[in-house]
Amino acid sequence: MIRTDKEYKKAIEKLEEEEKILNVQREHFIELGHTGEELDRLMQPLISFHEQLKEEVETYEQMKRGNLGVLMDFNNIGRWLIGIRIAAGLSQKEFAKKTGVSEAQVSRDENNEYHGITVEKAQRLLELLGVRFKAEIEEPPSFLNQKNDDFAYA
Repeated sequence: MIRTDKEYKKAIEKLEEEEKILNVQREHFIELGHTGEELDRLMQPLISFHEQLKEEVETYEQMKRGNLGVLMDFNNIGRWLIGIRIAAGLSQKEFAKKTGVSEAQVSRDENNEYHGITVEKAQRLLELLGVRFKAEIEEPPSFLNQKNDDFAYA
């Protein structure tokens, strides 16, 4: 995941380099007589890595525009928090200052995608960024539609 403008710029440069490498490699395989499905199979690993990097760049660009998507479960809260920081236009250094922690701590938290973050810390970060968060049940489980007297306590 791209987390900083510096990483973004490096990724853009790498994409351009990889594009050239892909073209050179494709031409080399063609010169060796590979065509069709065989050529596709030989190129697939290189293309796969290239597409993955392209997807990361696109995700970062979406975050910069504030398009974070919907948080569907709390397993992705870390990526979402990173996206909010990016959308707010804050560097890790600026975010560290705003939250009262070191830049190294922000970097560690983001590298781990805030794994194990407490609800209290997530709420504090959201408040510091001026983000109001709303959670709702999209599809209520059937037991919420039952009468309370259907549940007996032992």
